[in-house]
Amino acid sequence: MTDQVVNKKPLSDSGVDEAVGKALRALREANNLTARDLSSRANVSAAMISRIENGQVSPSLSTLESLAQALEVPIVSLLRETGTATADITHVKAGQGLVSTRVAGKHSHDFTALGFHRRPGLEFEALMITLDRRDDSRPPIYNGHGCLFIYALEGEAIYLYGDREIHLHEGDSLSLDAELRYGIKEVLTPVFRYLSVQASGR
Repeated sequence: MTDQVVNKKPLSDSGVDEAVGKALRALREANNLTARDLSSRANVSAAMISRIENGQVSPSLSTLESLAQALEVPIVSLLRETGTATADITHVKAGQGLVSTRVAGKHSHDFTALGFHRRPGLEFEALMITLDRRDDSRPPIYNGHGCLFIYALEGEAIYLYGDREIHLHEGDSLSLDAELRYGIKEVLTPVFRYLSVQASGR
């Protein structure tokens, strides 16, 4: 077996080494593998795996690649804990959130922002949307990108996705690519309330 090390450092000197070790241990345990099992698969010694997991060494790129292949994950999975220590968290208590009204022509609807995150390469938004049935206005139809998840909380509506019309009832959900046109075509009950979660690349 061949083990390559860029350099050795005390544990306290390298947060990156600790982060890589933490990710490796989590992935190995998630696959119910011992260090010896992973050693056999990756052609990396069990002793080296132990040292990596304990943040005692900086493994070379080739070693990380061998471990990632053995775990059947992209190599970036071993680097997932190495990002910035700064992160945002939003806790919205029941019945709260940032309430706004969106106006589109004759139509308007209320939505409550439950969470929004923007980072390099990713934008994420969670909204609770409330639509009232009106004869003289229709909700807007969108055409975007990324992925969208919808969960019906109350009422019924016809949802348009491309050329398809989907009858949504309370408790129904949709998961879709937002490349085709999409949106509420018709509200069938006095009120239709749903959760909308969208993630897209930037």
